[in-house]
Amino acid sequence: MNKGLDVEDLLYPVSIVVVALFAFVLNQNNNSKLALLMVAIGIYIVYSHETGNTVTDFKNNMVNSINDGAEDFTKSYDIEGYDASKAKNAVK
Repeated sequence: MNKGLDVEDLLYPVSIVVVALFAFVLNQNNNSKLALLMVAIGIYIVYSHETGNTVTDFKNNMVNSINDGAEDFTKSYDIEGYDASKAKNAVK
């Protein structure tokens, strides 16, 4: 079977090359802060590709953790949920 190259197969190596090229060009133009930022982006790309952990997953885990903590808090103090109509009536 002849398996051709897909765009997805080339996306990772091409993105690493583009980031490395940007870092090199920025460093040549004496913009070391942006070059360092590009290196950090490249490290993140390699890390997320190798481990599968992404910033989006981290954010979702944090939001779910906060939500679970808030639900546990309301259950432990027997507090009802937020009611927008009661808040409107309290303001009037």
